[in-house]
Amino acid sequence: MLSPFVPATPAAAPPAAAARKQALQDQVLAQLGGRQLAGVALTMGLGKTLVGLRDMARQPAGQPLLVAAPTRAILDAWPQEARKFGLAHLLERITFTTYRSLGKVLAAGAFHKLYLDECHALKESHAPGLQAHVARQGHILGLTGTPPAQERSEKGRLVATYCPILVDYTTDEAVLAGLLNDYRLVVHRLPLRAVRDYAYTTKAGQTYITSERESYQYWTSRLARAEAGGTEPLPVETLRILRMRALMDYPTKGHYMRYLAGQQTEKVLLFTCTQQQAAQQSPHTYHAGNKDSQQNLALFNTGQIPSLACVQQLSEGISLPDLRVGIIWHAFGNERKAAQRIGRLLRLNPEETATVHLLAYADTIDEHWVAQALAAFDPAKISYVEAASEGPEAPPMPAIG
Repeated sequence: MLSPFVPATPAAAPPAAAARKQALQDQVLAQLGGRQLAGVALTMGLGKTLVGLRDMARQPAGQPLLVAAPTRAILDAWPQEARKFGLAHLLERITFTTYRSLGKVLAAGAFHKLYLDECHALKESHAPGLQAHVARQGHILGLTGTPPAQERSEKGRLVATYCPILVDYTTDEAVLAGLLNDYRLVVHRLPLRAVRDYAYTTKAGQTYITSERESYQYWTSRLARAEAGGTEPLPVETLRILRMRALMDYPTKGHYMRYLAGQQTEKVLLFTCTQQQAAQQSPHTYHAGNKDSQQNLALFNTGQIPSLACVQQLSEGISLPDLRVGIIWHAFGNERKAAQRIGRLLRLNPEETATVHLLAYADTIDEHWVAQALAAFDPAKISYVEAASEGPEAPPMPAIG
């Protein structure tokens, strides 16, 4: 475990954040040494890609290197960072591949060292290729911002076997050390509407008019019956997914997100669940179905548009400068996704503060998911507000200090 830096005292002028990050990277590289298998968990914004590139520069001259990542968007960051930091000469030695093709690429050639970007995305299907690489005395460095929370899970076992985490530097440690800006998390507790104006359409095309509250009670009752071993045609896991989808689909969060976004005086990033929801939240969206996504992202980065609604593509591999406000529709109870989304807002100057709003339906499983998602964050930076209204649009938002 890497010891956090001690924050500068008010009497001394703190070094530039860039210099502090470089010092942290130096410390990480020193701790890695020449180990054959190692992993680094650096919260987003601390330069884990640059750590990988600087480690490459230490490898024997001429030895082939391999970088694997879940998506092409993440891989694209490597040559960009290499050129930015004067390490472009390394690129002629590097082969890039996604995790989907990792096994084939490893089988086709011998590499001195493999760099697993977002190593928490490893699957059991990657094990044979990794095992063969290690048997050939190949080295591995895993890089992640969110290491697997469960050591005995599939991902936990793979990371522990092929890139055991030697350095784990968390968001709160980075904030304390002045490496990242501070943050606050605001959970908005929304009531499910009792008014029967929610239309639910089945796969067979039948439409039922009900309320959000009745719909949630319906799926919860069926799930409880299945978990108790009662007569239920659908398995427990299917019912859990159907209840989650129902919660994601209820319109109350959509009304509230538009209202909350409209109250902001700075640009705001909106994380939705579907492309349709994104289109309802902002005229400018970023997702796989929008050919103007990159253009919208550029406009948002330069402050020419006030909001950008995305689905999942911005959770990994993309940094947004000067972003202070974000709103998250659904937490999924997934601490990795939550950390990635919150990490989009940790690119400010250290003296600034970002605000992340999370929407949760009160007295539902949604609150449990939010609690799971925020378990790794400082409780002192989490606050809760109540939005109690049965109006057709957004419930009135309490003042947030």
